[in-house]
Amino acid sequence: QVQLVESGGGLVQAGGSLRLSCAASGNIFSGNVMGWYRQAAGKQRELVATITSGGTTNYADSVTGRFTISRDNAKNTVYLQMNSLKPEDTAVYYCNTHPPPSSVFYNTNSNWYWGQGTQVTVSS
Repeated sequence: QVQLVESGGGLVQAGGSLRLSCAASGNIFSGNVMGWYRQAAGKQRELVATITSGGTTNYADSVTGRFTISRDNAKNTVYLQMNSLKPEDTAVYYCNTHPPPSSVFYNTNSNWYWGQGTQVTVSS
């Protein structure tokens, strides 16, 4: 069974920093994309950042320049360094892994795995 275990969420003042970690285990394709999504209260889940197995990154416009995603392929772990946090960043953050777009498994929802979510709260 695939499992994603997150850590690092919490309460921080505006302008502060947090570092989220997510360790993946189970039968996960070595070429999987890993990333972070977030969902604020009453809103839809949105993409925050993704990173490919080769290190290519993609960020939401709202976090570009403030957040940095990275991964350690040997440890199957993905990180999200969040700097200059704003109250608007308050949300539940979810770790994700899924097949790359080039994979035949990309469009299968069951191959998109999610962590349990970790709360990030930024006070003004």
